[in-house]
Amino acid sequence: MKNYIFIVTLLITFLCAGQTKYSNEFLNIGVDAAALGMSNSVASHTADVNSGYWNPAGLVNLEDSQLALLHSSYFANIANYNYIAFAKPLDDKSAIALSLIRFGVDDILDTTQLIDDQGNINYDRVSLFSTADYALTFSYARKLPLDGLSYGVNAKVVRRIIGDFANSWGFGLDAGIQFEGKNDWKFGIMARDITTTFNAWSFDDDKLADIQNAIEGQNQTVPESTELTIPKLQIGMSKKFIFHYDYSLLASFDMNVRFEQNNDVISSSFASFNPALGFEFGYTDLVFLRAGAGNFQNELQLDDSENLTFQPSLGLGFKYRGIQIDYAFTDIGDQSAALYSNVFSLKLDLSIFK
Repeated sequence: MKNYIFIVTLLITFLCAGQTKYSNEFLNIGVDAAALGMSNSVASHTADVNSGYWNPAGLVNLEDSQLALLHSSYFANIANYNYIAFAKPLDDKSAIALSLIRFGVDDILDTTQLIDDQGNINYDRVSLFSTADYALTFSYARKLPLDGLSYGVNAKVVRRIIGDFANSWGFGLDAGIQFEGKNDWKFGIMARDITTTFNAWSFDDDKLADIQNAIEGQNQTVPESTELTIPKLQIGMSKKFIFHYDYSLLASFDMNVRFEQNNDVISSSFASFNPALGFEFGYTDLVFLRAGAGNFQNELQLDDSENLTFQPSLGLGFKYRGIQIDYAFTDIGDQSAALYSNVFSLKLDLSIFK
C-alpha cells in the first residue's frame, strides 16, 4: 500500500509537469497577502516591491528600496510556499526588482526499495526526498513620456526538482503596462509568458526503472520531456475613494484571460475569461480591511448540471513607519471546499534604516 501511494503521488506530479496548459501552475498562486486578500485584482494599482510579480510597470512608483517576504502552507501544511523580493528605484523614471519563489513538499517517503529481492520488508531501505519548484525573476520598469503611463518587463528562470527522479529548467518573459488617468482611475495590463515559457525535463533512468518495476504493468510510460506555458492576460481597472480625509476605499476589477477552453465562467475555444473583484477599506493609511472574490468556475455536477463556484478571500493589514504586515484568509479552490489557507506577508521600506 505504501508503495502504491508513493507511486500514484509521483505519477500525478509527473503528469502535471507534462501537460502544457498546467505547466508552472505554482506561479499562478500569487504573492503578497494584501493582494491575495483582494482576490489578486491588483494589476492596475500595484505600486510596490510586489509589482515585480503582479505588474512590473508599477515598480516606477517606488520612492525607496523595499523588501518583501511571504510564507503560507497548503494542503494541511504538507506543501510550503515562500517568497522573497527586493526592489529599488534607479532614478525618478525607472526601477528594478529581483524575486524568488519556492513551492515545495519536503520529506516525502521513497518506498520503492521497501521490499528487497527476496520479498522481505526492510524499513531501513526507505529514504526521503523533496519536490520543489523555484522561480527567479528579474524585473525592470520605466516611465514613458506620456504622463501617467509606464511599462515593465520580467525575465524569469524556472527550476523544478523532483528528488533524484527528474528536474527541469525553464525560461520566459512577462510584460505589463499601467496608466493613471484622471480622478484617480488606474488601468493595467499584465501579459504573462508572452514567449510561451519553455521547460525542458531530464530524468534519471535508474530511478524511473525503480518506479516502473515497483508494480508490474503500471507506470511504464516516461513523462513528456518538454512543456510550454501558454500566455495569459490580466486586465484591470481600479479607483480609490477618500472619505473625510481619514477613510479610504479602493475598489478594483480584473479580468483574467487564458487562451484555452476550460471551466471559467466565460469560455470558448479561443479564450476563457475569469473576473476578480477586490476591495480595500483603509483608515489613516494605518489599518486595512480587505475582501475579494475570484476564480469563478462552472463546475459540472454528477447530474450533469453546472454549479457556479468562486474563490472568496478576506484580509487584514497594518502599516506603521515603513513596516507593513498583511494577512489573508482564502480558499485555495472555491467556496464549496474546506481547504482554507492562512497567508502572512511582510513588507519593509528600507528607508527606515537610514
